[in-house]
Amino acid sequence: METSQNIIDLKDVSVSFDGKIALSSLSLLINKGERIALIGPSGAGKSTLLNVLSLSQVSGTGMLIIDGQPPSYYRNRKVRAKKIGVIRQQFDLVNALPVVHNVLAGKLADWSLVKSILSLVIPQEKEMAKKALTRVGLAHKILEQTGSLSGGEQQRVALARLLVQEPEIILADEPVASLDPARAEDVLDILTKLVLEEKQTLIASLHSVDYAKKYFTRVIGLREGALVFDLPVGELTDRHLSELYKLGETME
Repeated sequence: METSQNIIDLKDVSVSFDGKIALSSLSLLINKGERIALIGPSGAGKSTLLNVLSLSQVSGTGMLIIDGQPPSYYRNRKVRAKKIGVIRQQFDLVNALPVVHNVLAGKLADWSLVKSILSLVIPQEKEMAKKALTRVGLAHKILEQTGSLSGGEQQRVALARLLVQEPEIILADEPVASLDPARAEDVLDILTKLVLEEKQTLIASLHSVDYAKKYFTRVIGLREGALVFDLPVGELTDRHLSELYKLGETME
């Protein structure tokens, strides 16, 4: 039996912090398998939107439905981990641990406490970690200390962790902001290929419009917490970008 094609339904969601509006009556409908780039100036609300979608503790108003279920359905850690995976600019890795442990962290929601603790001594399901690392081109680094890797390699370890986790939705918050252009393209190329292969939904916030055009199918422009445009990448024009970034205006 087929489920609805919609995987995220956001209606009139507003979020404020200390009286400052972060999201303003935002409504979005996202289909399974889409690759969506969130763009906009700093402070536009991109990270806040991703925090809302990741079911972080963000208080606000409006409605969020993920794959037909309200946020309360995903309170169980295991259920949430199978639906939503997050990758951030900071990688969220433990640098003092070998790569294999950071990759297998993607299975912690599935494992018992005993198995999780045992895995710190003897990595459990090591072959699974190796397969994931092979897909991101890092199988040869499996036993190296994570902190010794370059930034681009660490972000690929984070991608391997997501492969092990197997979420249906991947939320990427500025995943390449700390990388140089060559490493950034490398990571985005791997990420978007993996998402296609796994039939996952990807929503990523980016500073680079060029990356949004090259690697994503849909682009959402946010400014001051409000939706400026929501378009297929092929329909994005310089006029849209001028409106989004207020080009030509005096900005501090």
